[in-house]
Amino acid sequence: MSGDASGTYSFDRILNFRDVGKTTNQYTGKRLVAEGRLFRSARLDDASVSDRDALRHDIGIKTVMDLRTKSEHVKQAKKREGDLKILVLVKSNDALAKPMEIPGLGYCNININGKGFERTLLWRLSFWNIFKVLILMLFGYRMEAISILGREVMKPRGLIGLGYDTIDYCGAELATAFREFASSPRYPILVHCTQGKDRTGLIICLLLLLLDVPIDAVTYDYTLSEAGLLPEKEERMVEIREIGLTEEFASAPREWIGKMNEYLGEKYGGTREYLEGIGVDGGVQARIIEALLG
Repeated sequence: MSGDASGTYSFDRILNFRDVGKTTNQYTGKRLVAEGRLFRSARLDDASVSDRDALRHDIGIKTVMDLRTKSEHVKQAKKREGDLKILVLVKSNDALAKPMEIPGLGYCNININGKGFERTLLWRLSFWNIFKVLILMLFGYRMEAISILGREVMKPRGLIGLGYDTIDYCGAELATAFREFASSPRYPILVHCTQGKDRTGLIICLLLLLLDVPIDAVTYDYTLSEAGLLPEKEERMVEIREIGLTEEFASAPREWIGKMNEYLGEKYGGTREYLEGIGVDGGVQARIIEALLG
């Protein structure tokens, strides 16, 4: 593992990893966010032994907040089972023989795009496609069902529309995540999803806006994901296409953060008001600010 003053790090097999406090402070030239407290990345499933040691001992991560769906977890578990049968992979990566969760770290698994989000996407399908999705799910063909949702609903909504949907329909899950951020023993916390870009990006966006970080600095941190994911872009595109999506969903467009901020303001009155509305009251917000303020 290696890191630089900007807060980005290079690992063997972890992409898009950074210290959110450092990237924000480096961009603004001010100490707005506590450093060494809040980290973000893509998935950790392929982390090497040295990556795992670095997370736990060098960086000092205490808690991993995993925002992925059940389908994503199932897919990665199946991939790992397959990799364990390939001798050359086992020899090249000692971590394959280790548990998927890193021993010594606390795990907080929150499917941010939970039941409300899933129902919303489902009811935007035609009756025939709803029937097909339900039948596929019933017989265990989760990825095939998701590809219908991806092609027919998620692709037309785009990254920005899906961000709005997450804000509107994932309040309970977001509130659960924010209550974890209010607990000091949880820190340092590493937040990730699959790419560490959009679901993770929304969580980080809300946290930074709560801390009154300027919108251009929040945007800067978000857009770092474009370069952070570049080393495995082709592999990621295969996964993205499998669920019926396009290259747009591998990007981190500059306007995304601004659109989320505008939407929060126009529909809910602002970030703090939105958080209040989903059950993250002033006391919880104050504890988060105390934990993360620079």
